Amino acid sequence: MFITFEGVEGAGKSTQIALAADWLANLGRSVLTTRQPGGCALGLELRRILLDARNTHLDPAAELFMYLADRAQHVSEVIRPALARGADVLCDRYHDSTVAYQGFGRGLDVERLLMFGEVATGGLSPDLTVVLDLPVEAGLARARGRNMAHGASQAEGRFEALETAFHQRVRDGFKALAAREPGRFAVIDASGDPGAVFKAVRRAVEARF
Repeated sequence: MFITFEGVEGAGKSTQIALAADWLANLGRSVLTTRQPGGCALGLELRRILLDARNTHLDPAAELFMYLADRAQHVSEVIRPALARGADVLCDRYHDSTVAYQGFGRGLDVERLLMFGEVATGGLSPDLTVVLDLPVEAGLARARGRNMAHGASQAEGRFEALETAFHQRVRDGFKALAAREPGRFAVIDASGDPGAVFKAVRRAVEARF
């Protein structure tokens, strides 16, 4: 099973992926957790550029193609081989993030981005996409606090530094994508405590078994 986790900054994707991975492993399933960007060697190099808060002048098209390059390599090198050996793959962000951030957020053409995604992924679509939905102000407060606590405000804080209006467009974009493909998406309120949120995540995953 291929499950992707999406949402605005600070929505709690890493926490929910860890909880889901432990639960699935306890069921006796083989589990791989990974992320985009940064789930392969090329992605680690691109992540360093894409998330560095000092890179304030990246052209939106250049940003887009770096994400697509990471995705193509990651799918080929990591995700497809794991699925082929029978593992459940839990991925922190996938192409829906590109459509939400570079499309709805940056204003690039959404339909064209969907087409680019087909090329970059070779048509590999998740079995389930969990959108952890959270008001952007709350998410940004969480994310900025996390970055400060880990000394990563510069190295990982490029998107957190953008204006609230950008993040609201991203949130609206995820909702629009979920409305477009309701059979693939599960939109979950991420404003509660992690345990309560995970109960909803677990129900969404169990429905795909």
